[in-house]
Amino acid sequence: MESEAAPAPSRAVVLGIALAGLAAGAASILIRLASDHGGPQPGLQAALLAWIIVPYVVSGAIAWRRRPDSRLGPLMILAGSATFLSTLSSFSDPLPFTIGQALDLVPFPLFLHVFLAFPSGRLPGGAERLLVGTGYFCAVGLQIVNLTLGGFNPENLLAVTSDPDAAATLFDLQLLALSAVALAGIVVLAARRRATGPPLRRSLALPVDSFALALVMIAVVLSSVVLSPEWGGFLTMQRIMFFVIGVGPVAFLAAMLDARLARSGVGDLVIALRQDPSPGSLPAALGRALQDPSLQLAYWLPQFATWADDGGREVRLPADGDARAATLIEHDGERVAAIIHDPALLHERELLDAVCAAAELALENGRLHAELRAGLEELRGSRERVVQAGQEERKRLERNLHDGAQQRLIALSLELARLGNRVDDSDAQARIDAARSEIAVSLDELRDVARGLHPAVLSGHGLEVALESLAAQSTVPVRLTVAVPERVSEPVEVAAFYVVSEGLANVGKHAQARSATVDVARSNGQLVVEVVDDGVGGADSEAGSGIRGLADRVEALGGRLRVWTPHGGGTRVRAEMPCA
Repeated sequence: MESEAAPAPSRAVVLGIALAGLAAGAASILIRLASDHGGPQPGLQAALLAWIIVPYVVSGAIAWRRRPDSRLGPLMILAGSATFLSTLSSFSDPLPFTIGQALDLVPFPLFLHVFLAFPSGRLPGGAERLLVGTGYFCAVGLQIVNLTLGGFNPENLLAVTSDPDAAATLFDLQLLALSAVALAGIVVLAARRRATGPPLRRSLALPVDSFALALVMIAVVLSSVVLSPEWGGFLTMQRIMFFVIGVGPVAFLAAMLDARLARSGVGDLVIALRQDPSPGSLPAALGRALQDPSLQLAYWLPQFATWADDGGREVRLPADGDARAATLIEHDGERVAAIIHDPALLHERELLDAVCAAAELALENGRLHAELRAGLEELRGSRERVVQAGQEERKRLERNLHDGAQQRLIALSLELARLGNRVDDSDAQARIDAARSEIAVSLDELRDVARGLHPAVLSGHGLEVALESLAAQSTVPVRLTVAVPERVSEPVEVAAFYVVSEGLANVGKHAQARSATVDVARSNGQLVVEVVDDGVGGADSEAGSGIRGLADRVEALGGRLRVWTPHGGGTRVRAEMPCA
């Protein structure tokens, strides 16, 4: 059962949280300035803490309002609140000091939690959960143990004993462990980047990069407290860390603003689709509206029960866990299309829904176009299969005629010749000679039939030799030019042979020509065949089945057949077929 969507907090609640964040930022500045442990330049240090508190609380409140199903907003509010509460350790009074010191390290695992859970607000895998859990254990569990040992101040309210050395050693271990956890977080982010590539949407690149940089700074600062306690640049590095940590929520807020501006720009998408509603323009237009240049479209073809692009080619939708995501679009409860996009867009449902609604009609037209193209692809494939099957059957019949009836007629003629040598009767000899003549005529006719079924000379000796045979048998003089340096596929050679054969046959029967020209060449990956005569022209390419059948054969191979036949100007037949 699907869980119900989490209710969004009201505007009053969001405003209250934002105002509380501003108040917490101001209070942290006052606390630091009033503290006796503010260190050098306490105003700058206090301002940097406020720089973390305010953006995290305010951005978290806005994110919670905009995306109530995501946990990222509440997590950011917690991170900002914990940072504020940690400043209570500046008080000398035991109660606020104990609270502040107990929460002193909690912001670091909270920051890590936010960074690794971005943008969904949920940790995607076991490695992330282990890291964040380890961080919380070091920052909360071990910190409480440290306080019970009398760490930081023997008068804290959790102190059970006083063992400063053990407390100091434990604190060093905490810092080193948190530093290691931060470094491991960098590795996780790097692994994600390697697996999925950089964020496809520009608005998401800055938050992700700022998160990685913040983890680097956290690891450097925490480890330097233990490994280089006298390092003179520590204070500067700490301030840089505070600044970088505060950049993350600001970048995230900018990304949300960018998404909101994108939603307001859906009107531009409507205008673009009205100006150019063609299916080929849809991916680019939707990609601009969603700020995802990698966007692809797939259309549902119910008669094929598959997804296809606008060219009719099959498309596989990404599965859960893939580097891409898909959003299905339905019309009247039926599938229409799917948008394949950056997974981060799944967390911007309002933008996705607005773009899908604006493009629904164009997508329906695109689906019909893809359905038509898929049908044409299926038709072309079926034509190829029919032509190939016909060609195989022709070859079988040609072999049967050659190896069966033709051989039996030859054997019969030889037998009659031997019988004639034994007969002295002149009348019988004349009848035997007449029978042998009839057998010879039948053999010639049978060879013509077999050659019409399948030109065996083509398979054995190639296109040029086969065309020379046709030219030699033509009733008009033929000038033949074959400029094909190497053989092409058999279906293309057979189609070229029949184009020339049918062309020369028409020249002999109808053209009243004095001569003909046959040119065969390979150009730009295509085999080009031309048959030209100087006859009377006026041939009707639609009236007879010969040229129409040739056109079907050529088009089934992805080629094109054209006929120019002006009256009194001869006839020109040109076929172009891809060689690959």
